[in-house]
Amino acid sequence: MDFVNLTIDQVAVTVPRGTTILEAARKININIPTLCHHPDQKVKANCRICLVETGEDQLDTACSTQVREGMKVLTTSKLVRETQKGVLELILANHDQDCLKCIRNGNCELQDLCERFAISRGDLGLIAPGDVTVDARPKDLFNPAIVRDYGKCIKCNRCVEVCREVQDAGILSAAFRSTDYTIQPAYGRTLDATLCTYCGQCIAVCPVGAIYEKTETDRVWEALDREDLHVIVQVAPAVRVTLGEEFGCEPGTPVTQKIVAALRRIGFDRVYDTDFTADLTIIEEGYELIDRIRHQGTLPMITSCSPGWINYMEGFFPEMIPHVSTCKSPQQMFGALSKTYYADKTQIPPSKIFTVSIMPCTAKKFEAKREEMVQKGIPDVDAVLTTRELAKLIKVAGIDFNRLQGEEFDAPFGMTTGAGVIFGASGGVMEAALRTVYEVLTKEEMPQINLYALRGTEGIKVSSLQIGDLEVKVAVANGLKNARQLVEEVKAGDSPYHFIEIMGCPGGCLGGGGQPINTDLKIKEARMKGIYQVDQTMAIRKSHENPRIKELYEEFLKEPNSPVAHRILHTHYQSRE
Repeated sequence: MDFVNLTIDQVAVTVPRGTTILEAARKININIPTLCHHPDQKVKANCRICLVETGEDQLDTACSTQVREGMKVLTTSKLVRETQKGVLELILANHDQDCLKCIRNGNCELQDLCERFAISRGDLGLIAPGDVTVDARPKDLFNPAIVRDYGKCIKCNRCVEVCREVQDAGILSAAFRSTDYTIQPAYGRTLDATLCTYCGQCIAVCPVGAIYEKTETDRVWEALDREDLHVIVQVAPAVRVTLGEEFGCEPGTPVTQKIVAALRRIGFDRVYDTDFTADLTIIEEGYELIDRIRHQGTLPMITSCSPGWINYMEGFFPEMIPHVSTCKSPQQMFGALSKTYYADKTQIPPSKIFTVSIMPCTAKKFEAKREEMVQKGIPDVDAVLTTRELAKLIKVAGIDFNRLQGEEFDAPFGMTTGAGVIFGASGGVMEAALRTVYEVLTKEEMPQINLYALRGTEGIKVSSLQIGDLEVKVAVANGLKNARQLVEEVKAGDSPYHFIEIMGCPGGCLGGGGQPINTDLKIKEARMKGIYQVDQTMAIRKSHENPRIKELYEEFLKEPNSPVAHRILHTHYQSRE
C-alpha cells in the first residue's frame, strides 16, 4: 500500500494515499467541523464548514480533498477560524433559530458548532431589515409519521442521498437555485401526496431539526391521566439495546428490565413485550410458508413485519402483493390481541383499553393508522412512540434511568424467546422462522440454531438449509435499494428462493428511523451484537417452544393459520400507485 506523509497543525501523520484531510485529522484526534458530511454517505462538500488551510491563503474542503506528500494543513489558523465562522453565520441567516422549541435542542450538530464558535445568535439576518431569510413555508405535518420543518433545513442534502441512494424512493430532491434553493418532494408536494415509505431514514441522518417524527406523547399522557382507561404498553425487540444510548450507555447495552421499571413508574397499567407477538408471528408466518411449499402456493414468500417495506412494496411493486405474507406485524398482532383475547381475559371492554407501542420505527406510526388495522371502529394500536420519544417521556417524568432497579414484564405477554428478540436485527426474522419451520417439518431438533450466514449488516445475505428432503433457499435484504434487487429477480422469474426477509431500514430495526440520532454503521453493528447476546442467554430460543404461545392457541386461536387466527392476526395489502 502506498502511504503519504503530511502534517496537520504541526502534527506529523502517515496515511494511505487516497485518504481525505478529514480522515487523516481524525486519526490524530483533530476535530474538523462538518455538517453535510456523514460517515455512511458519499462526500458532498457543499456546506463548506470544513474548509482548512492547505497553503498560503489557500482553503480546501477537508471532507473531499485528498492528502498529498508533504502537505501542511492548518485547521485553526486565523483565516480558517474566520472563514468557518463566516460560513456558519451564513447558514444561521437562513435558519429558524428558536432552539428552545426545536425537537433537536441539545442534540443538534448545528447547535454544537455554534457553541464551538461561541455564536449565541446569527446577526447576518438583521443586516437587511424586512428581508425574509428563513423559509417561511408551513410545516408539512399532513401524515401520521413525519414532520418537515422548512425553516430548519440547512440544505446539506443528507436526506436526499439516503432517500434516493439507500432507500430507493427518491421522494426528496433539490429544487430551484440561489436564495430559493430548497429540499422538497417533487412539485412542492406534501409527503402524504407522495409514495414516501415513512421509514424515517431522512430523520436519522438530518443534522438539525428539519425532519422529525410526529409525536404522540401528549396523547399518551392524556390517556395515562384518564381513570376510565386501562393503558398498556408493548416494547419492541430492538428498543432494549438502543434506549440506553439516550442515557449514556454504550450502543448495544441491554436495558430491558430498566425499561420495564421506567414504564411502570410513568404509570402504565401493564408492561408487555412485543417479543411475545414476534414469537406468534413466527408461528403464523412459518405455517403459512409450510402451506405454500406443500400446496404449490405463491413463492417466494416475503415477510411482512416491516411497515417501511410494505409501504414501498405497495407503492413501487404492487405486483408483489401475492408474494407477501398476510401476517400482520408483531406490533399489530399485539394490538389485535389486546382488543380481543386480552379484553376477554381481563373483562375490560376493548374501547377502554388504550394500547401504546414503543417502536424503533417511524413507519409504525403510519402502520397503526392504516384502515386495515381498525376493527369495528377500534384501532389495534392507539399510539406509537419511537425510542427517542420514550427517552423524552422518561426524562419528563424525572426518572433517573441509570439508577433504576430492573423489573420483569407482566404476564401473559411477557414470556418470550430468543427467536423473538432477534427480530430486531436484519436476518433475525429469517433465523427465527427457520428454527421453527425446521422442527415442525422434520419433527426433529435443529442441530444448530445459530444461523451465522444470516447475520451481519451486509445489504443482501443468502443461505440454504436442508430440511428433510427439501433444500430451503432463503435471502435477506435490509435497506429498500437492496430489497429492489431481490424483488426484480422475483419479477423476472429468476428468484431461486423459497423465503425472503426484507427490512426497510439498513441493519433492520436496529437502524430504524425512530432510534437514537447519530447512528452509523459501527453503532448498528454494536447494537446487533447486543441483540444476539440477549438471544444467547435466553432460556427458550425457539418460538414454538414458548409455553404462553401454546396456551394462546389452546385457549383462543385453536391452531396456526386457523380461521380465528386469520381474522385477527392476518391482513391484506393494496396498491398505492
